[in-house]
Amino acid sequence: MRESWDQYFMGHAELAATRGTCDRLRVGCVLVKENRIIATGYNGSLPEQPHCDTVGHLMVNDHCVRTVHAEANAIMQAAKFGISTKGAVCYVNWFPCLNCLKLLISAGIAKVYYKDIYRPDRKVDYPEEITSIIPIIQVE
Repeated sequence: MRESWDQYFMGHAELAATRGTCDRLRVGCVLVKENRIIATGYNGSLPEQPHCDTVGHLMVNDHCVRTVHAEANAIMQAAKFGISTKGAVCYVNWFPCLNCLKLLISAGIAKVYYKDIYRPDRKVDYPEEITSIIPIIQVE
């Protein structure tokens, strides 16, 4: 049976996550316009810097600060190559953190599809002023 577009793009997000270098959570993100992938990202270190899976985590306030999140990396990849993200759709295998959700909104992303929730307590705490701006839909 043929996959839906949502399942197809979520599969790409899960594949991108396999490139992640922070073993606390491997996250993949795919940005899509008109059913075409325009950018991908995964969580990992800055270019030319050591990765968590080789040198360990750099923890500050229970967060690994060595890692750039997948959503931010996808947005930056699009920017680096001059690709507009206005009106794009985001597929990410884990529900975005609040900072990534704000980045996605600021980048003009129209919808966010996610598969799993890493920290349900953080999802509930998101201000309605932010979550009412953009549809956030779970793909099963």
